[in-house]
Amino acid sequence: MFLSKSFGYALRGVLYVALLEPKGKKIKIEQIADKLAVPRHFLAKIMKKMVQENILTSTKGPYGGFSLSPITLQTKLLHLVKITDGMEQFNTCVLSLRKCNSKNPCPLHFQMLQIRDGMLAEFSKTSIGDLLDKKNPDFIKSISVI
Repeated sequence: MFLSKSFGYALRGVLYVALLEPKGKKIKIEQIADKLAVPRHFLAKIMKKMVQENILTSTKGPYGGFSLSPITLQTKLLHLVKITDGMEQFNTCVLSLRKCNSKNPCPLHFQMLQIRDGMLAEFSKTSIGDLLDKKNPDFIKSISVI
């Protein structure tokens, strides 16, 4: 029940675009990958999914790049999880037991159930816009590994 790098890269990429795009220019994949210190080709595939799901828009060409869509800031984090990781991780046993459920629990079942339910609740109520902190001058640093 852990989130993948794909989810992290998607969220960080979308937040980066959301922070810079209001300045009036489209954000190129090279800039996003460089500033967030993530592999460009892997990020490009993830950002393409964000466009296919209408979370971002993209334009090709020398003046192209990524920009926000009308629904970007209202998009819940759970939607990003579904796109990047799917929901299966929330339905499988943390110990990978096939028959783990409330009637036949593994040793961690009930503890992980609480964590899972908490994560699902948080991701269901939190939007991309909720995470933006435009007043923080170090916001880019907080989503970058540099």
